[in-house]
Amino acid sequence: MDKLLIQGGVPLTGEIAISGAKNAALPILCACLLTSEPMHLTNVPRLKDISTMLRLIEQMGVTVSRDGANGLVVDSRGLDKPLAPYDMVKTMRASILVLGPLLARYGEARVSLPGGCAIGARPVEQHIRGLQAMGAEIHVEQGYIQAKAGGAGKRSLSGTCVVTDMVTVTGTENLMMAAVLAKGETIIENAAREPEVVDLANCLVSMGAQISGAGTDKIRIRGVKRLHGATHRIMADRIETGTYLCAAAASGGSVRLTGTSAAYLDAVVDKLLDAGCDIVAEREAIRLTAPSRLKAVSIRTSPYPAFPTDMQAQFMAINCVAEGSAVIRETIFENRFMHAVELIRLGADIRIDASNAMVTGVDRLEGATVMATDLRASASLVIAGLVAQGETLIDRIYHLDRGYEAIEEKLSQLGARVRRVR
Repeated sequence: MDKLLIQGGVPLTGEIAISGAKNAALPILCACLLTSEPMHLTNVPRLKDISTMLRLIEQMGVTVSRDGANGLVVDSRGLDKPLAPYDMVKTMRASILVLGPLLARYGEARVSLPGGCAIGARPVEQHIRGLQAMGAEIHVEQGYIQAKAGGAGKRSLSGTCVVTDMVTVTGTENLMMAAVLAKGETIIENAAREPEVVDLANCLVSMGAQISGAGTDKIRIRGVKRLHGATHRIMADRIETGTYLCAAAASGGSVRLTGTSAAYLDAVVDKLLDAGCDIVAEREAIRLTAPSRLKAVSIRTSPYPAFPTDMQAQFMAINCVAEGSAVIRETIFENRFMHAVELIRLGADIRIDASNAMVTGVDRLEGATVMATDLRASASLVIAGLVAQGETLIDRIYHLDRGYEAIEEKLSQLGARVRRVR
């Protein structure tokens, strides 16, 4: 099992390119199931989750070929097996995103209940209820979602108004993909507003879908008889962008991140400015210069456009070495402070009270052996390891490989002393 060895105490300086967004690429790969014509995707990150999704759709009969370093051609003409088995789904919750497209185009689906990071309950009931409202027959047995909607090519799903009980990104995406081939108009109320939802909508529109309102809490979809192939570039990964900004801030460095934008990072940028960083937003790049010492900043996670839960762990790490104390409140997932125990092993001063964490900055962290517990927790340990004196060894970095492309290479480009060990 791979581990990451970091020799801390070196400020990050220089320039790196940000990869395509994992959380945009995964639903867009599922959207390829909606057409029998080839889809050309660019800026696709090379990640473990992407590889898992590609294996999943390939076993359904889909053909995938590489087109350059970060391009893919996805051809779903041969789709003949609407099954997402447990052994592929168990490691990645995004696998549930094949449900809507399979029902819409193929008329049936058998999808294992998903797995993924152990950060709390993320129920799929919203997906199921929405699809049932559109006319699908769904039941769960032996750990599988069994769904039918009349048969391939029959447009047996019907448009309706779906009001979700909670804001759910994957739920919004699943229902949106199902609705593009349904009869009539579908309205999704209380829809997720995340940029990745907008990127999926843009891709679907380029395929011939009729969608309006993406990026708001009310999305309208007018179903069409068929979708055609298209070319689409995956948006930049805003969480990877925020992670490297935090790493530079914590280490006292100065970096320029290219191929990205501050447009989707307002809440994160505002908090980094409050911490004392100097940030310059360019058209397709962001520059950050850290102060001599950061100021502690309190955060509260909420759905977009508020502060993202996927950046909570990274800000806990920078608060560990900031001046003063801050409160971090997690409102999205009930079990997302597991990284705190590992940060304490490095010398951090953190107290947990239910969904709140009180973090008091210390003068220095000390390197130690720590264990990653989920994807974003892994990132917080990397940031802390870059700051800590001595060596930090991070175990179970397969979590990192799910969401950060070539992280040790990019950090090395910025001057970090980091290497992967086996």
